Amino acid sequence: MLEPQFRRALAYVVPYWRRLLLVFVLSLLSTGLALYVPYLSRSLVDGALLGGDGNALRRIVLTFALITVASFALNVVSGLRYTRVSADILFDMRLALYRHLQRLSPRFFASTRLGDIMSRINNDISEIQRVASEVVLATLGNVIFLAGSLGMLVWLDLRLFLVSVLFLPPSLWALVRYRRRLEGRVRAVRERSADIGSFLIETIQGMKLVVTSNAQVREADRFRQRNDAFVEALMSMQWVTYLSGGLPGLILSGSTAIIFLYGGSRVIDGTITMGTLVAFMAYQMRVLPPVQALMGLYASLATAKVSLGRVQELLDANVDVIDTPESAGLSRVDGRVTIEHVTVTFDRGAPLLNDVSIEIAPGEVLAVVGPSGSGKSTLTELLLRLIDPDQGRVLLDGRDLREVPLREVRRHIVLVDQEPFLFHASLLENLRYASPEATDEDLAAAVRAAGLEAFIAELPEGYATQVGEGGRALSAGERQRIAIARAFLAAPTVLVLDEPTASLDPSMTRQVMTGYEALMRGRTTVVVSHRFELARQADRVVVLDGANVVEQGTPLELMARGGAFVRLFDTSSTTNAPES
Repeated sequence: MLEPQFRRALAYVVPYWRRLLLVFVLSLLSTGLALYVPYLSRSLVDGALLGGDGNALRRIVLTFALITVASFALNVVSGLRYTRVSADILFDMRLALYRHLQRLSPRFFASTRLGDIMSRINNDISEIQRVASEVVLATLGNVIFLAGSLGMLVWLDLRLFLVSVLFLPPSLWALVRYRRRLEGRVRAVRERSADIGSFLIETIQGMKLVVTSNAQVREADRFRQRNDAFVEALMSMQWVTYLSGGLPGLILSGSTAIIFLYGGSRVIDGTITMGTLVAFMAYQMRVLPPVQALMGLYASLATAKVSLGRVQELLDANVDVIDTPESAGLSRVDGRVTIEHVTVTFDRGAPLLNDVSIEIAPGEVLAVVGPSGSGKSTLTELLLRLIDPDQGRVLLDGRDLREVPLREVRRHIVLVDQEPFLFHASLLENLRYASPEATDEDLAAAVRAAGLEAFIAELPEGYATQVGEGGRALSAGERQRIAIARAFLAAPTVLVLDEPTASLDPSMTRQVMTGYEALMRGRTTVVVSHRFELARQADRVVVLDGANVVEQGTPLELMARGGAFVRLFDTSSTTNAPES
């Protein structure tokens, strides 16, 4: 019975059945021609060589050449077509995995190593593709060739055939014995490889800390330990692979010696011709390679099974946020946001937000402040519907966000993150990323509003300038300005700013805030910040502490109250509040 992993993989194969059928027919024709070649040796020996027939010799040689060329051509065509279709099938699987990852919430990525995800997308899918492209078609040819060769062996001489299969039972025993051990070894190799990938990603991202902490030698030792564990798992897997694939073939090769002995004695007795023995031996010698290949197939299938299992584990990861069948678009959005008795736990026991209720009027600027861990970032994820509340509702113009298509939610509500992400691409591609359809006039207006006009004019390549991976060729302030322009182009109704000036010095903050003020004008805005200067410019402030709203009101009201808002900031900062 087909393993569950392979049954699920068939769903990706079925759409390509017509193209695969053509490959099967071509492979069948190629194998049929190849099967006829050993039989020519019987006519060559008995009819041409021993019979002294020169015409027969030339005819047989010409037939052999034509069959060889035709078989080669069919093999090339079927092989190329199969490689293409298998690549398409595996891309569908990789694409399904990538799209599934796009749908997963921050809860998943908070608990899963990036290196492990990359290992499954790259290494495991690549291993499946290797088995699919290199092994499956060869297996098909081997099965057809093996069946045909066995049929020819029976037809040539039944008694010789029965002698040749004496060693089959012990070879099958060896195959079954070591196949069971192989899957565990393969999984161990995949896991140790993922450990190395995760280590490299993490330490390369944190290379500045590694170097400035004088931890280079320590990290190199940790790298060596992980590599040693990988090599140990790899050697164990290779040893079992050799035993599962090579030992059965080694046992089967003993039948060749028996056939030489028994078949030779029958030629001497005159019960079979020399040509029959030569043809039988030609088929027998061609039986062994496909048998060994099919036995080695178990090793390949074991690795593919493990890789399929690891890929399907990702595909089975629960999608927390989905569009419901009842979801419908918004005809008009004014920007009223309502957070109604919302509780979020993230399965951590203590809630990140606990029965939080906030009302934000259209066009209002709301500052959300509070100590670290109070739930500020969780609030931004709720507004973008990256997560859904465990209890309560988040509404836009009175509509529960769960009743609005995700595409609509993220068109009307846009996030500018604390550290805006930039792709390793041109400045223009990054600016247009959220709005590729934006006109040149819209782009120019967004660039002016963000204060980027002079900066871009000074660049030798202008908009074509490459920003580097993560935008590292730019300063923090320049990255923030690009994020402002990108959000401006998206033209949201609701703007969410998550610590927009956290990585900027006071001078750069003042410059960047000019762009933010232009972006916020006329839009409902939620500003998450730990800076008093930003909080006091808001229309209203909500103070979070211990997952609860502990205070809310205008900045002046909260200043006068002298409660949690005042205690949150330094006295020196609060003295800079504007006078009433």
